[in-house]
Amino acid sequence: MVLLEFSMSPLGKGESVSTYVSRSLDIIDKSGVAYRLNPMGTVLEGEWDEVLDVVKQCYERMKEDCPRISCVMKVDYRQGHTGRLEGKVASVEKQLKRTLKT
Repeated sequence: MVLLEFSMSPLGKGESVSTYVSRSLDIIDKSGVAYRLNPMGTVLEGEWDEVLDVVKQCYERMKEDCPRISCVMKVDYRQGHTGRLEGKVASVEKQLKRTLKT
């Protein structure tokens, strides 16, 4: 399974780009791929082709009316492991013996 964190936003559309980001989140939410939204991006969990397809769909939608797009991605593959969206945080909380803000 792959954890893929990405941030995609248009350039030249002003200070607030929530309109464009929300369109991507609609695509992500409807995809069925497990995800977590955070203030700086979104983390997807799934098979390689599955998560990359979601990113591609977000890109295709954004490029319809955004002539310049910035995208940053980070990928963590770990064979045989699932549920890492929650599991990685739970592991750190177990070490600290307390719940963290997530």
